[in-house]
Amino acid sequence: MKIDRNSQLALHFPAPNEIPAEHRLSAPVHQRGFLIDGQIPAWNGPFKTVFSPVCTRDPSTGDVSQIEIGSYPLMSEVQSDAALDAAVAAYDSGRGKWPTMTVADRIACMHKFVNGMVERRQAIVNLIMWEIGKSLADSLKEFDRTVEYIQATIEALKDMDNGHSRFMVVEGTIGQVRRTPLGVVLCMGPYNYPLNETFCTLIPALLMGNTVVLKPPQYGTLLFEPLLEVFRDAFPPGVVNTIYAPGALVVPRMLATGKVNVLALIGSSRVADHLKKQHPKSHRLRAVLGLDAKNAAIVLPDADLDLAVKECLLGALSFNGQRCTALKMLIVHRSVVDTFLERFTAELARLKLGMPWEAGVQITPLPGPHRTAYMTEAIEDAKARGARVVNEGGGDFCSTLFYPAVVYPVREGMKLYREEQFGPVVPVMTFDAVEEALDYVITSDHGQQVSIFGSDAGQIGALVDPLVNQVCRVNINCQCQRGPDVFPFAGRKDSAEGTLSVSDALRAFSIRSMVAAKQTAPNRELLNTIVREHQSKFINTDFIL
Repeated sequence: MKIDRNSQLALHFPAPNEIPAEHRLSAPVHQRGFLIDGQIPAWNGPFKTVFSPVCTRDPSTGDVSQIEIGSYPLMSEVQSDAALDAAVAAYDSGRGKWPTMTVADRIACMHKFVNGMVERRQAIVNLIMWEIGKSLADSLKEFDRTVEYIQATIEALKDMDNGHSRFMVVEGTIGQVRRTPLGVVLCMGPYNYPLNETFCTLIPALLMGNTVVLKPPQYGTLLFEPLLEVFRDAFPPGVVNTIYAPGALVVPRMLATGKVNVLALIGSSRVADHLKKQHPKSHRLRAVLGLDAKNAAIVLPDADLDLAVKECLLGALSFNGQRCTALKMLIVHRSVVDTFLERFTAELARLKLGMPWEAGVQITPLPGPHRTAYMTEAIEDAKARGARVVNEGGGDFCSTLFYPAVVYPVREGMKLYREEQFGPVVPVMTFDAVEEALDYVITSDHGQQVSIFGSDAGQIGALVDPLVNQVCRVNINCQCQRGPDVFPFAGRKDSAEGTLSVSDALRAFSIRSMVAAKQTAPNRELLNTIVREHQSKFINTDFIL
């Protein structure tokens, strides 16, 4: 597109020869393989071209254009049927090699996978950076945090299984209770954390003995290409299968077969509602969903404004606001709103805008021009209804690069009041009585988290009690966030179904099963023989170190 001559944003895009050699992709990644039933066959059909959020600038014409970084298979229902059938066969009604494998052996397979994944760290990090425009520092953090999450999940599984490595005797009945798999999992992750959020469902699903069909996100697909061989070599055939096809084409079809036991989706509530209805027996479908959020920050009149500004800025604009846990509405008391906005916009102006590989960069390109178009539409809607952009340059854009906009005052009826903007637009509204701020959270369709900034213990305590019954996490004097991963990550209303964390996710992808027998001498001897001679992988007293 032509550069807006009134804007300097286009100058942040590099000319082709200005991209540092150490951060270039060595070559476009033209993926022509996919994983199915333990094989990686070559794909000779149509393909989808992948464009980076990063654009290059033609110094002579002033035009900027997105960089083509590769392509991946564009499949159809035929391939999705085959992938699903492979997962069903590998599970084999619970009789397959993977679901009947001991926990210790599944953990050994996962260790093998992690080792192979770590060997490909640089390639995966580069693809995260180039595919979704995430800064290099945050791309490295996403990879390393994912590895830490896998290791923590393994340790949690050991603790869980060791806690079940004994018999209980209650009222004359001998019993052993363990967690067992649910079946076939359809796993779909989001583009904003394509590795971490996808693996936060995929890894516990696998460790609990389920088989998986993995559909990578629309943005962040190529980064799974280096992992295909790792999946193939670490797990038995059919345990992990990948499908590259438009979700609207193949996902409803897979669910309609009734062969999917668990839907693991990080996406929108609208899509989740539609997909769940496709299953012929919805009561058989377990859903583990991370959905919409419109997390609010309530800034009370006695708040430490320097702290509130710092945390709200990070909470609203980390990774361009493209996080489900981002602060997407700032509710500031009228007595301090002017001072808050002055300090907030001053700090925003200090944020570094640029390309993902630049040191210290904080605002990077969005996935595509359609996202800058949505941000512009939301701002124009608010302006038409009485709001204004209060920071200089707010809302300016060039192709995929969008300068953050602080919009005030936002009121009911504006898109930004209720819609999740998922980008670098910061809506601000005021309140006089604390009930007004509380009412915003209560009447919201979303219920993930909220932040409170203040210093009066009585007022904060009085706010916490109703808020914990509206959202699943109340953050005091800090931004909303997911971690640490051992804490529960959940949501009420339209924000989630099920709870994710290291331990909760293992439970989400499994069910408690037990073996029971009357406490008689023959039964005691029978069970002792089964344990002593390792006749069963379920009935055992092994302890995993």
